Amino acid sequence: MIVRAQEFENGQAVLHIEVEPAEMEKALEDAYRHLAKTVNIPGFRKGKAPRSVVESYVGKEALQQEALEDLIPRLCKQAAEEQDLDIIAPPEAEVLDEDPVVFKATFPLRPKVELGDYRSIRLDPEPVEVTEEQIQGALEHIRERHAVWEPVDRPLQFGDMATLDIEQRREGADPTKYEGQQLPIIEGTKLPLPGFVDQLVGMEKGEEKEFTLSYPEDYEIGELANRSYEFKVKLTEVKEKQLPELDDEFARSLGEGLDSVDALRESVISGLRRGVEQRAKREFERRVVQAVTEQAQVEYPPVLLEREITGLLRERDLAFRGQGGLEAYLSSIGKTESQIKEELRPGAAERLRQSLVLGKLAEEEKIEVSEAEVDAEIEETLQAAYDYNKDDVRALFSRPEGRRAIWEEVLSRKTVERLAEIARGGAAEGQADEQVAEGSTGEEAGHGASVAEDSDQGQANG
Repeated sequence: MIVRAQEFENGQAVLHIEVEPAEMEKALEDAYRHLAKTVNIPGFRKGKAPRSVVESYVGKEALQQEALEDLIPRLCKQAAEEQDLDIIAPPEAEVLDEDPVVFKATFPLRPKVELGDYRSIRLDPEPVEVTEEQIQGALEHIRERHAVWEPVDRPLQFGDMATLDIEQRREGADPTKYEGQQLPIIEGTKLPLPGFVDQLVGMEKGEEKEFTLSYPEDYEIGELANRSYEFKVKLTEVKEKQLPELDDEFARSLGEGLDSVDALRESVISGLRRGVEQRAKREFERRVVQAVTEQAQVEYPPVLLEREITGLLRERDLAFRGQGGLEAYLSSIGKTESQIKEELRPGAAERLRQSLVLGKLAEEEKIEVSEAEVDAEIEETLQAAYDYNKDDVRALFSRPEGRRAIWEEVLSRKTVERLAEIARGGAAEGQADEQVAEGSTGEEAGHGASVAEDSDQGQANG
């Protein structure tokens, strides 16, 4: 074997390797002996036909191909050892010449990460503030959640609840009927069809109406674009939302030990503050990771990016398992797997880059993850999983690669927490592997939990 040339680019080593005559001859002889035992040649028992007969029967090119399929991997392994290449996956090989045989081998190398002076990074966390507007929005959301719908005798308007008998027909199909369907009349909604609720506003109880609607040409679900439906509807009831008064009686009805509207307000403020603190924490960590990543020099082979994209596709498949998996999801949005891969590529590249930087930082900071931490994370993930895919999640984490993924997730989180501490100026160089617990504690999450959830949701909606 002669290594004619080598170059290093894009996280890969590219070698041009020439096969010496003696190596090629031995490989051809081995290939002949293998084929002689597997190919049925008339007039010869298996393994007894001469090489010239086998070569004539299967063809010279087939014999050489058989020889190279075994020889090239062996020479690649030998070349990687001689060139002291730190490879992370099998190389790709391409034959360039046949006499003598010369092939190009592309070896994916272990990523290189050069960190900048990350310990000098200092960032100020955003101030945590709960505004009166947020408080009022959260209280209003709680009232909305406990509203009641009362029948009214007036024309239908936005914000009402309509009860409808619906007959819909698509051209060339039999009509489909629905009786007693309740539909919230929300301005701007695209459900059940763009413009449907606009046709209903102003109708009186008992009134009937016929109309035709079409999905727009650029509708996000491609298979529905331009599709038309004829509707015949009858409004059988109009209900108006009535909100409860925000008083002590309402506060007591919520439970959770609340005995007055003032106690409710304090519970809401507490829930909002926890939510704001968590969001501020996540945003601060994102800024820190971005700053550290921008400082770093990172080089990795393309195969790692393809693995990252495949991982993202696998996550989507798992997320949509209850709706038929990734294939059904792609069909619903009118896209192919190749199109989704290209859309995912930029985000996957950034995620991979950050992952490699965080991995190097974990090594520099000597951050470790215990088996107990992995077990606790798996249990928490299972508790949060939906019933329909809980078994799939459990099976995933029972495999070594699933457990490894959780280990990497915990390591990444602990590393980000260490970086955040450094950026606040609170971590001395060479400190022990101690993480600062942040966010809500069990005690904080206990009292007024459901009200706090309402508060967070109200802020999100506001």
